[in-house]
Amino acid sequence: MVKISESYDLDKVEWRRVTDPDEKEYKIDFEFSLLGYDIETGRLDMLLRYAKGRGHCRRHRHVASTMTMVLEGEQHLHEMQPDGTSKYIFRKQGDYALANPDALPHTESGGDDGGTVLLSMFAPDVILVVYYDETHGRYPLSSTWKLGRKAEYTEPSQALSPPMPHSSQTIQIEQAERQQYGTIMQQL
Repeated sequence: MVKISESYDLDKVEWRRVTDPDEKEYKIDFEFSLLGYDIETGRLDMLLRYAKGRGHCRRHRHVASTMTMVLEGEQHLHEMQPDGTSKYIFRKQGDYALANPDALPHTESGGDDGGTVLLSMFAPDVILVVYYDETHGRYPLSSTWKLGRKAEYTEPSQALSPPMPHSSQTIQIEQAERQQYGTIMQQL
């Protein structure tokens, strides 16, 4: 197991920000920080921080089983149900949740003052998350977060900030170049 951070001190971890000004339905604005991982067992621990003003992460579903704990602020989820309806889930500081593998597609955001969550994911098949398009989770994009020996992330260029030169690109991060992030997939 590789430990990236000795602490989850929100002022000491390295944050990586993700935005998408082209998204018109909601404000994609969040940061993440990897805490540790174990490729052999398929485990990844990370922090996710939503920007103030209800910053969202992209529409997605967790393929990995996922533990969530709200460390500060709020977490708001809109989960697409199999019948096409949406289920609203609200979590506040101190709330804890467990999600089975193959969770339903959803959007999630912080509250007006943002929010920070601890995520611990277990993905024996290495796929952590799959992103979805604006049809509210009915048609998956060819995008995934994967945990593996060669880190990779693929996603269409219009959903990335800054845009990538190719419609789908694999990013491989060599451990020697990015020791802090090891071989975990990175969204750049």
